[in-house]
Amino acid sequence: MGKVDGWMNGRLGGLRRLMETTEMRTRPAPVERPAARVPAPRGGSRPRSSAPVAGMRSAPRSRVEVQPVQQGPHVRPALETAAAYAWRLLIVAAALYVVFIAAMRLELVIVAIFLGLVFSSLLLPTVDLISRVLPRSLGVLVAVLGSIACLGALFWLVGTSVAGQSSSLATEFRGGLSRIEQWLQGPPFHVKASDMSGIQGKITSFVSAHRSTLITQALSGATQAAQILTVVALAVFCSVFFMRSGGQMWGWFQDQLPRDTRPAWERCSRAAWRTFEGYTRGVIIIAATNAVLVGIALFILKVPLALPLTVLEFFASFIPLAGSPIALAVATVVALAGRGVATALIVLVLIVVIGQIEGHLLQPLVMGWTVRLHPVVIAVSVITGTILAGLLGAVVAVPLVSITWSVTRELRAMAPAADPPEDD
Repeated sequence: MGKVDGWMNGRLGGLRRLMETTEMRTRPAPVERPAARVPAPRGGSRPRSSAPVAGMRSAPRSRVEVQPVQQGPHVRPALETAAAYAWRLLIVAAALYVVFIAAMRLELVIVAIFLGLVFSSLLLPTVDLISRVLPRSLGVLVAVLGSIACLGALFWLVGTSVAGQSSSLATEFRGGLSRIEQWLQGPPFHVKASDMSGIQGKITSFVSAHRSTLITQALSGATQAAQILTVVALAVFCSVFFMRSGGQMWGWFQDQLPRDTRPAWERCSRAAWRTFEGYTRGVIIIAATNAVLVGIALFILKVPLALPLTVLEFFASFIPLAGSPIALAVATVVALAGRGVATALIVLVLIVVIGQIEGHLLQPLVMGWTVRLHPVVIAVSVITGTILAGLLGAVVAVPLVSITWSVTRELRAMAPAADPPEDD
């Protein structure tokens, strides 16, 4: 038994020593941090220890107080957006004003180019048809000479009509003036005969006193006629090259543009040209319709100078909504002097009828189909153009507005569509 107990005690002692050894190996060793070296002062004194004293907390760091930024008065987003649009619109308006001033300085050149484009849009179908048989250059020459011959024949016919009626017109106008005097002397005006004779004397004395002024105005009128002939000649010259090589000229212009913008310019130019062609053809249709209606009415009423007044109505109708009433006002004066008050009143009623037909039937159907503009927009454009640039502005306003609108629609069609919002 004694041996067994000794053997067991030896085994237990060895097991205890093994457990103590394993516990010492698994216990983590303490990490020793190196002490910071503080440089010794020059005086040779021992540096003061920077270690914190046991039992005392370290002092908290001082915090820097941030002052709030003072902001200006609060601006509403709508006002800020309106201000952003306002200064941009002011810059655009200033640029347009500079362009307008430059255009007014080059008025004759711009009118010639505009007329050249009008002639080209009217004659291009004929040139394309003739070019199937003849060379392009010869087709352009035939179309231009044929148009000049037609216009010359028309004006020759008008001049012959005026010359043939000149002898009878003088008698009719003198009788018409006497009838106008009698009409003014009767109700509701009751103008005295002495006043009428006084008016005639005043007119005669005015002409005698201002003879030099009238001569100067006549000479200035001759100068303006020479300018008009120059503009027409330049317009014909430009139209010849527009019809012969207009595509090549536009292709050269596009080659000068950045490559990535050429497709947009191509599409917008095609849309603008289609609109311009539609406008010119629509104006021709409206002018011809008004001229036919007015000519039939004047011939039925036997108004003097019916053919010249019909031609005047045709060319005056190129000014939308305003030219036809002006031409019919001239016809009313001629009817009053040549045929009397009753015929003049009928022509005056004709002004209202033709105006209603043009404003409510021809303009919405023809112009609405070709340029897609509402009659109100056309009327406002004509009035605005007249205020800004006179007769030229009245003629050019509608095609400019229509071309601008067609180009805007084309740019909107080219813009990429916005992606729809994704569902959560």
